[in-house]
Parts: sequence; structure tokens; C-alpha cells
Amino acid sequence: MKMNEHKPIPDEELSRAAECLKLMAHPVRLRMADLLTRQTLPVSEVAEACALPPSQACGHLRQMQRHGLLVGERRGRQVFYRASSPRLLHLMECLRKNCMKK
Repeated sequence: MKMNEHKPIPDEELSRAAECLKLMAHPVRLRMADLLTRQTLPVSEVAEACALPPSQACGHLRQMQRHGLLVGERRGRQVFYRASSPRLLHLMECLRKNCMKK
């Protein structure tokens, strides 16, 4: 299919995409997404991998969760996060394919 054969994307969908891209346009959240699309991790490990205090990591994780990209599960005193949206998986796949040095 040629590019000009695609139907125009409705404005509502473009607005939703823009919100998602704004949210993810942050190196820390991209690092978290990279980690969480590959494995489920507790906040403490995400924070350590991103060189952040746990409270800051929680803030980023909650934002991503509110946008439906992650799901958190409490296990005892810890909260574990994992990617829950195919959109996030596709975004990270797109970044890996198109934005990494070859």
C-alpha cells in the first residue's frame, strides 16, 4: 500500500497520540519503558536502574500507569510494574529500529 492510500488519521486519534508522545518524550520514562517492556520489576529496581530516588521513580511510573501504558501490582510492601499496552511495546520497537545508531 502506498503512503497516499492511507486514510487520514482522525483528529481525536492524533490528539491521543500527541499526549502519549509528550508523556514519553523524557529520557527517564524511555529508560523505564525499555526496562519494563522486557521484564516486570519492583519500583526499587527501576529507580536504581534509572539512578533516581524511589519517590521520583514512583512519580514517573504512576504517570505512565495513568496513561494506560503500565500496570502496577502490589506484592507485600513492594509494587511491581510491567508494560501493559501494545502501544508501549510498539513505540519501543519503533525506537529500537529507527533511533538507535547502527
